[in-house]
Amino acid sequence: MSERDILLDVSRLIWRLWRGRLPTGVDRVCLAYLHHYRRRSRAVVQRKGRYFVLNEGHSDWLFDLLASGPDGFRRRMVQLGLRAFSAARRTPEQEGLIYLNVGHTGLDDPSLSRWIAEARVRAIFLIHDLIPLLHPEFCRPGEQAKHERRMKNVLSSAAGLIANSEATSRDIHAFASRRGLAVPSTAVALLGAPEVPSNILPRRFDRPHFVTVGTIEGRKNHVLLLNLWRRLAAEGGSNVPILVIVGQRGWEAEAAIDMLDHAPDLKGPVVELGECADDELAAIIAGARALLMPSFAEGFGLPVMEALQLGTPVIASDLAVFREFSADLPIYLDPLDDPAWERAIRALAESPEHDRHLQRIAGYRAPDWRAHFNTVDSWIGTLPQ
Repeated sequence: MSERDILLDVSRLIWRLWRGRLPTGVDRVCLAYLHHYRRRSRAVVQRKGRYFVLNEGHSDWLFDLLASGPDGFRRRMVQLGLRAFSAARRTPEQEGLIYLNVGHTGLDDPSLSRWIAEARVRAIFLIHDLIPLLHPEFCRPGEQAKHERRMKNVLSSAAGLIANSEATSRDIHAFASRRGLAVPSTAVALLGAPEVPSNILPRRFDRPHFVTVGTIEGRKNHVLLLNLWRRLAAEGGSNVPILVIVGQRGWEAEAAIDMLDHAPDLKGPVVELGECADDELAAIIAGARALLMPSFAEGFGLPVMEALQLGTPVIASDLAVFREFSADLPIYLDPLDDPAWERAIRALAESPEHDRHLQRIAGYRAPDWRAHFNTVDSWIGTLPQ
């Protein structure tokens, strides 16, 4: 077997950087896989139903470029593309290599299944969630049908699947069972925690603050928090804590966005940060009274893990995936129970209750990428050649 036995699909990372988008949780997973597998990989790039397998030198050039971030990315990508894509192959030189796609890229396109068969590769896909199928009301129009195609294509072409949690694995098996489809060999490997920057100085405001992290979209349930903060603001005074919202504006969130733009009583108590560097985000979380995650659904929930690593209490919806990596450490609440959220937030704004939760979460150890890749590497070795 070739020393470079993996064909790593980096299409998502290219297009996200090209558009200047901030990294999502999925992007961070793609970068972790790039870091782990780059020495045994060649790059695969999808473009309008065509597939380019770069040679080793051009792959290394591209991997370095993707790892270096957005500064000057377009210019350097054009320079690379002029050389790399004319020299790229449509299919690899040998059969049986592993094609690894961990970003859901192109999974709805039937050309991907055809290419996998033509290239005679063993396809492995990491599945992040089935939210568009389970909660279509929180997704863009057409996303439900698109995700249905993704999952059907995956199940028909994969040699193996990686699920980011037992919850996602159960959803995959339920989807397949309802449609009479077989599920290939599946590894369950919890995602690794974000790297905590060293020497973080907790960010403080002039009043205690809470923080919520994630794209402003319907399933994140920002409306609950904004309505709660309007009630707190109505009480007046300097004791109203600050709510810091970190995340870009997304979809199915008209009510939340309207409040952020037009509710004058939220202008002081609510701080919206559409962009936030990793170090700044860590400092804000570290200084917060608690991280708030009132989501209706999550594929994983990396901010919960990051907050517990930083020693910050968490109030979260009672989702199965959160319990997999944080057990009973967060305060779990129904995302529709507004009074319970208000009571919990008021309690953690006070020192005695906050101190009690700090003691509960002390010593938390998050899953790490080493354990993730130990699981994945061992499992890959069991797949048929």
